Amino acid sequence: MTINSRNKGKVGELELAAVLKEHGFEARRGQQYSGGDTSQDLIHDIPGVHIECKRVEAGNLYTWLAQAIRDAAAGKMPVVMHRRNRQEWVAVLRLEDFLKLVKG
Repeated sequence: MTINSRNKGKVGELELAAVLKEHGFEARRGQQYSGGDTSQDLIHDIPGVHIECKRVEAGNLYTWLAQAIRDAAAGKMPVVMHRRNRQEWVAVLRLEDFLKLVKG
C-alpha cells in the first residue's frame, strides 16, 4: 500500500502523540478534531510549546520552522518535531528558544 503525504502526516501525528504519551504527556492528533489548515498538528499539555509535526523523508527545515512560528499562539515556543524512516524523532527550535530552556 502506498502512503500518500496526507496519510503519512496523520501517521506521523499519531506516532508522535504516542511517543509523548510514553513520556507522561497528554497528546492527541489535532486535525481529526478541528479539521482546517490552521489547526494544531497535536493537542498536548506541554506548557508554552507549539508543535509542528513533520514525518517526511525530505523537506526544508527553515520553511517548517517559519510555519511553526506563524502558527504558534502568542507566548508559545514554536518547535518542529521531525522523523524520517528508520530514524529517531528530533526537535528543532530557534537557538534563542533553546537558550531560554537551558537557562531555566
